[in-house]
Amino acid sequence: MTPMEMILEQKIVAVIRHADKQSIVPILEALAAGGVKIAEITAETPNAEGVIETAVNHMGNEVCIGAGTVLDPETAQKTLAAGAKFVVSPALNIDILAFTNRYNVLNIPGVMTPTEILTAYEHGAKMVKIFPANTFGPDYIKNILGPLPHVQAMVTGGITIENMNDYFAEGAAAAGLGSSLVNAKKLQINEDYQQLTANAKNVVAKLGER
Repeated sequence: MTPMEMILEQKIVAVIRHADKQSIVPILEALAAGGVKIAEITAETPNAEGVIETAVNHMGNEVCIGAGTVLDPETAQKTLAAGAKFVVSPALNIDILAFTNRYNVLNIPGVMTPTEILTAYEHGAKMVKIFPANTFGPDYIKNILGPLPHVQAMVTGGITIENMNDYFAEGAAAAGLGSSLVNAKKLQINEDYQQLTANAKNVVAKLGER
């Protein structure tokens, strides 16, 4: 199954910031135990390439690992070399799309306006990230997808277990959950990771209520 197919099927992407090589495997194991098996490790994380490589080497095919906050083709190349299976950006960068398309890698650029969405699609994007989604809310997703029904939109920014189904109801194809699901800096003891698994289970269960 491709990363795109996995995202469309599972719908939840855990956005992990500030993890390190010691914490990333327990984080991913806790998420996977709760049913969340797609994760985006952000590139501003110190030694992001090393964290991604550790994650991929330990988790294998159990979790689909991508790189987030990718701002340029050079960072895309480094994170893909480390083993990332897809790339997510906070903004639209045509050069990143050109690079990832060359190697048939899924790139999900950040967009907001209809012009940015169409520009992304015209340059080969197969999915876009509406970011920050909570600035305009679920109604914005509905209004955007009305004239653009072919768009596969992932919403990120302020998405929580409480509001994610509101976005799905208006047509979002996937959602990226950051600190509302994973706060790496607060994971210190076994009970913290057990709670992360419980939170992941809650997210998956809530998704099933749609």
